[in-house]
Parts: sequence; C-alpha cells; structure tokens
Amino acid sequence: MSIAIGEVVSVKGVNIVVELYEESNKETLFYNGKKFKGVSIQEHILIKRGFKDIVTRVQGEYLDERLQSESSEVYVRKVELKPIGFYHQEEFFEGIKHLPMIRDVAYLMNDQQVRKIYGDPDESFVVGEILKEELPISLPWASLFNTHIGVFGNTGSGKSNTLTNLYTTLFSNKLDRLNGKSHFLVVDFNGEYTGNQLVANSDYKKIYDLDTRNDDGDKFPLSESVFWDEEVLGILFKATENTQKPFLKRIVSGRDRYKDSINGLSVYTKKTITRALTSTSPKKEFAELVREISDIVGAHDLKNLALQLSWHSKNSNFYYKNINTVLNGGEDDPTYLNYFDDYVENIQVRQLSPFQELRLRVSLQLLSDLVSGYVQFDHIQPLLKRVDSSLISLQRVFSIGENPGSNFLTVVSLRKSSQEVKKVIPLLLAKYYYSSHKECVINESPPRKTFHMIIDEAHNILSMQSNRESESWKDYRLELFEEIIKEGRKFGFYLTLSSQRPADISATIMSQIHNFFIHRLVNDRDLLLLENSISTLDFLSRSMIPNLAKGCAVITGTSFDIPMVVQFKPLAKDYQPASGDVDLNELWKDHT
Repeated sequence: MSIAIGEVVSVKGVNIVVELYEESNKETLFYNGKKFKGVSIQEHILIKRGFKDIVTRVQGEYLDERLQSESSEVYVRKVELKPIGFYHQEEFFEGIKHLPMIRDVAYLMNDQQVRKIYGDPDESFVVGEILKEELPISLPWASLFNTHIGVFGNTGSGKSNTLTNLYTTLFSNKLDRLNGKSHFLVVDFNGEYTGNQLVANSDYKKIYDLDTRNDDGDKFPLSESVFWDEEVLGILFKATENTQKPFLKRIVSGRDRYKDSINGLSVYTKKTITRALTSTSPKKEFAELVREISDIVGAHDLKNLALQLSWHSKNSNFYYKNINTVLNGGEDDPTYLNYFDDYVENIQVRQLSPFQELRLRVSLQLLSDLVSGYVQFDHIQPLLKRVDSSLISLQRVFSIGENPGSNFLTVVSLRKSSQEVKKVIPLLLAKYYYSSHKECVINESPPRKTFHMIIDEAHNILSMQSNRESESWKDYRLELFEEIIKEGRKFGFYLTLSSQRPADISATIMSQIHNFFIHRLVNDRDLLLLENSISTLDFLSRSMIPNLAKGCAVITGTSFDIPMVVQFKPLAKDYQPASGDVDLNELWKDHT
C-alpha cells in the first residue's frame, strides 16, 4: 500500500492534472516504515487505473481558486503530470501505453518503487546518485559502451570528470574481462590524462606525450601503409585538387611499383638526373632540383658541380660561369660526359628515414615531370615549401614503419604539439585504427573484439566552423569520422566525444550519437542543436540544462528508458583529470 495524495481531474492527450488533498503537502512522509518523497517538480507519482499502475512525473504545479461561499474562498493545489511508463507484474516498462481517467487516485512512490524505474543498481558500476531522489545510480555498462557516446558541457561544468568517471569505473571493475578483447585510445588535446587517470597500472597504459617544439617528446609509431597514402599526404601538405594531388598520387604509385626492387631508388635517382642534364629542352629549375637531390643522397661533389651551373635565358641552356662551356643536351653531350657522368653513376642512395625518402621522391618526381612536360614548376613549388616546413614537426612526433603496440589503453597527449599537428594526428590515428580494426573483424558477425576511440575537446577536430584549413582538408576529415560514426558500430568501433561546443560539431556526427551526458550549456545554438538532435530529451530535463550545478548531468539515449538527472560523484584527487581551476586565493596569498 501507499499514500493517496489526490485524484485525476483532467486528461488532455498525455497531459494529466491531479487535484491534491490538503494533507499531501509535506516534503517527506513515512508510512509503514517506508520513506516517501512529497509532491514537487520531477517527483514520480503513481496513478492506479484498475489493475494498472501508471507511472508519471511532475511537470508543474499551480493553485486553482475554488469558491467556498459568498464570503470566503479557498485555493486547491493542482499538479501537471506526464506519463513515462507503467508497472506490469512489478516490472517497470518505459513508454506511454495506458492513460488514467477522471477520478483515478494518485499515490506517492517509495524509494524502492522509484529505484525499479532506473533499474536495479549494479554495485560495481555506481557513478553517482539521482539528483532529486538522491538514490545511488548505476549505469547499464554492457549496453552503454557498445554505443557512440557524447559528453557535453561548458567549461567548468564537470564534463571531464564525468568522462573520467565513466571509464575509471569501467576499468576499475571490469579490467580483467576487457583485457585482450577491447582496446581504448584517448586523444588528449590538453594533457589531462597523462597521470594516474583512468588506469594507474602502467602495464595496461601507454602514454605518448608528443612534442613538436623539440626532439625530447615521445614518437607515435605509424605503419608505412598509413603514411604512404596519397590521401593522407594530400591532407598533410594541403595539396590542391587538380595539380598537386595527382602529383602526390604519382609519387605513391611509383614507390609501390618499385619499392621491392634491389637498389631501385638509386637507379631511379640516377636515371632522373641523367634525363634532366641531357635534356634538349632544359628548364632553369633543373639545377635547383639536382642540387636538392644531391644534398639528400649525400652526393656532395655533384651538388658542388650543380652550384656552378648558370641559366642562359636567351639560349635556354645551362653554362659554367668559370670555364665557359655549356650543356647542349643529348646522351653524347661532351660537357655532361666530362663533368657529370661519373658523379651521377656513383650515386648510392643509402638508408633514408621515411621523411628523407619523401623529400627525395618529391624532388625526383618533380624533376621527372618537368623533363616530360607534365607539370609547371610554379604549380608544384608551393607544395614543396609546405612539405619542407611540415616534415620537421612530423619527424618529432611520428616513428614510421612500426605498428602501435597492443596496449589495453593508449593515451596520445597533444598538449605540447603545434596547432597544425593537433589537426593531423587524430585524423591519422582514426584512419589507421579504423582500417586495421575493420580488417581484423571483417569476417566476424558480431565482432569478437571492440575498439573505443575517446576524443576529449572533440570540437578541435570535428568542427564545421574552422576557417584555418582548406575545404578539401575539412571534407576529408569529416567524411572519415562520419563514416566511422555511421558504420563503425557494426565492426565494434565506437566513438566517445567530449566537447564544450556541441553546435560546432558536424550535424551528421551529432545525429548518430546514441547516448548523451549533458552538463550545463547556456549557448542558444548548443541548446537548439540538442533539442533537434535528441528525441529522448523531454522538455523538463531540457529546461534544466542551462542551470545545472557542477558535476550534474542530464543522461539520455538509447541505453536509458527515461532521461535522468544525475549528480556524478567526484573522483579521488589523484585520479581526477588535470583540468582543475586555478586557486587564486592560494596563488596570490601573502607569504610574508
């Protein structure tokens, strides 16, 4: 039995009005040793319709005037309810199937009845408590982590703590069950997870602290197949669509065709330089490219010879400034045979790093294309400059040729990286891990392994608003992540996105997120996006979002029967993300 608190006086669609009894205005009541919450906003009310128990939630309340006599009047309290589900054989079912009728009696619900609405708590996955009822709440981890998750909230609202809380709780209680079956990757833009966060045991956690400022940082291992990819190279160096991307494609296809031949690169280098210096239609750029190639392969004598070449614009050929002789072209040209032939034939391309090899192949391809008349130097030269400027940073953060280790948890910190590298690395990580995981499970249905990519501050990489990048870069980046979020679930590849500006993220990506943890958001664009993207978010929960306290979040999505407002418990200090506010009182205190 329970406490009757009023009767239904109006039913309009799914809007129900209950007139309360005068004695039902207490905040807390006890009946037969059980605790009952009084009637207030967001409390749960039970309405009996015959043998059916309809569960409703309080949406609002007001006073209604009722005349008692000609000389006096009284007011009655009425509450507006919305049905959220019903009990059948003491089991709660979400959704509107039954509606009450006029004069049906409404009852308070005790803590045990309310708990059934949110599921029996799994003591191993308690992350906080329901804000209104103050009951411990555990999340359905088995159905939560096989979905795409979004954690959103303004700076200081507690979203980083929520993200850390979710995965710390998962790893603390389920590590033995997950190890060997799932891999987790954290793309950490601000270096918040490089300490004891998530997993304190270093045997399960590998941290890559990337630094583009000097050579002291870690280097992330990247396979050759990802690096030597025409699309990736085009994105890395902002190649134009019509001229520079086809140029890079020729580089990659040429390398793939001859990479297994013995001394193939040395032979290619010799032939290309010979073609250029014996060309009957030389171009003044040949000398600069020969000097560049000679420098890379260590052919210093040939470089010194090339430095002595000058361009005769009237005759369109090269000549020596000191010995008054010219390169006339042709294989029997005596100047070439006397001065260049031996040095060119002695070229031996020794072991080069992937970055040196890329520089060499770019220069060789350009020289070959100029000889053949495929390109104009002015169209490709900007690409050369971008390659030279970008390779310095890329060499400091990547080790090409290795595959990343199979650590349970990998954290890639970008705090010390340049803005350009912060754009590139998440793209390369997503491309590599998605391709490799997809290939691993392509013949399994359902997959027997899962991959979870966690991107903190996701607006940095998934923004639609950035004007600092080319359209081709933006299109490729978004298309890759949109493919992952649309198709990744069938391959066991899941994204968790955390951001303070959800409105900046691609609408396609936002629409494919399954479960949301929404902290305080005040921007109208962010709130409008949530309203249009989340069908499970009710009006009352949505109206609370701009005023949520720190650490409090609205949880809704496919893994939850109804939206919940949860106060997440704070983690121990050593396990909190490194995102706390500066204590100015401590910083500025007087030490005298």
